[in-house]
Amino acid sequence: MNTIARVLALLLVGWFAPTGAAAAAERTKPNIVFILCDDLGVNDLHCYGRADHRTPNLDRLATQGTRFTSAYVGQPICSPSRAAILTGKAPARLHLTTYLPGRADAVSQMVLHPEIQMQVPLEEKMLPEHLKASGYVSGAIGKWHVGGAGFGPLEQGFDMYHQGSANTKPSATEGGKGEYDLTAAAEAFIEANKDRPFLVYLAHNAPHIPYTAQPERIAHNAGAFEPVYAGVIETIDDSVGRLLRKLDALHLTENTIVVFTSDNGGLHVPEGTHQRITHNSPYRAGKGYVYQGGLRIPLIVRWPGHVPAGRVVDDPVINTDWIPTLLELVGAPAATGLDGVSFAALLMGARPAPVRQFFWHFPHYNNQGGRPTGAMRDGNWMLVEYYDMPHAELFDLSRDIREERDVAAQHMERVAQMRAALDAWRKKVGAQTNRPNPRYDPAKFRELYLDLDPSRFEPAKADDSNWQRIWEWRRGMNSVLPSGGKKGKAKAK
Repeated sequence: MNTIARVLALLLVGWFAPTGAAAAAERTKPNIVFILCDDLGVNDLHCYGRADHRTPNLDRLATQGTRFTSAYVGQPICSPSRAAILTGKAPARLHLTTYLPGRADAVSQMVLHPEIQMQVPLEEKMLPEHLKASGYVSGAIGKWHVGGAGFGPLEQGFDMYHQGSANTKPSATEGGKGEYDLTAAAEAFIEANKDRPFLVYLAHNAPHIPYTAQPERIAHNAGAFEPVYAGVIETIDDSVGRLLRKLDALHLTENTIVVFTSDNGGLHVPEGTHQRITHNSPYRAGKGYVYQGGLRIPLIVRWPGHVPAGRVVDDPVINTDWIPTLLELVGAPAATGLDGVSFAALLMGARPAPVRQFFWHFPHYNNQGGRPTGAMRDGNWMLVEYYDMPHAELFDLSRDIREERDVAAQHMERVAQMRAALDAWRKKVGAQTNRPNPRYDPAKFRELYLDLDPSRFEPAKADDSNWQRIWEWRRGMNSVLPSGGKKGKAKAK
């Protein structure tokens, strides 16, 4: 959509705003600005301890609101994590359990991928559809990635959609991931709808590979772990600052809930042409893994006068919770049939997070070296169960946040109990399972998953020989894919 068409669409949205008493009542409802980054790691922001990254606007947002240190994703990869946010349902229930369209089956796999949905079905009610009855107008801006033609934002309850470009040429007015164009679209939507409650779902393409940044930002971050990546992070921060200033200028800050988060952990292994990207220290692994580095994400929430400022919360929450949480915060009717639960009371400082168990089902091999696995967190205990081999690991996060010491052999009864609970949950949600791969090559499996365990690669500590070995592993991962083969397998509709 060109600029003129976009502005016309925004004005049309504004024309249908209610008037009179109904409008006055609606104006008291808080606005929602939900900013979602793509592959932003849990420690990629300065306020999370990343000394070599500059994020002054997000650091300030954290001092004005609440920052979470144990915020989890519904799945450690993009499409299913986004589906969890937008539907409030577990990816396992949706049968959308990996990115779209998914990695192709390869001889290195012991088991095959299950068939997946290639979109969130239209009968699944998304966040804007829940909010519409309460008078909200909703705009989706940026990356969608939960369905193609016929299954986009406009079919799922959004009133406006501006896709933008995932990759752009850096200039004086634009970054390498279309950050400023997306921000401008969000600003225009807010301006057009400032007199009624609105939802902005701003899904950045950054810092997902391939990425680049403005030359001056790269030079400015020459001392960072990866200067170009650090430049992208700085651009994200700058664009967020610009959006926050727009809220200030329109006097909407006090009545707007701002959420800043990511869809999954940072990418800790080389991919594409990028030989090094980021690290999630002290957490293990990253995107594509059910270890902490793949599951934990940054989360900052600000709502002046309602969400306590300057607070740091370690209570675990999960992004499947957003629909029930936001509906409670804005006073909208509660939704039923969801897997997520509201943590609004925790956000408002009224009481701790609800005590519960967390489950993940990720029955796929992926481009980052992850294998089919399930996981469960129960208190400080974290279980990781492999589906291609009869193997499970247990970690005590209170003593071993790096997940280095598998204590399953010392707690066999606990492992049995947690595996049984995970299995019962899988059956409850109708999770799909794997079947044997008739083309399985044991030598390739060992080479790519056992001889070098990519989940234990630590970018922040790696020397030149470690980097050389992981880059050779990357070439091996690429080489087993069928050339020209179709990725993934669509589930029959």
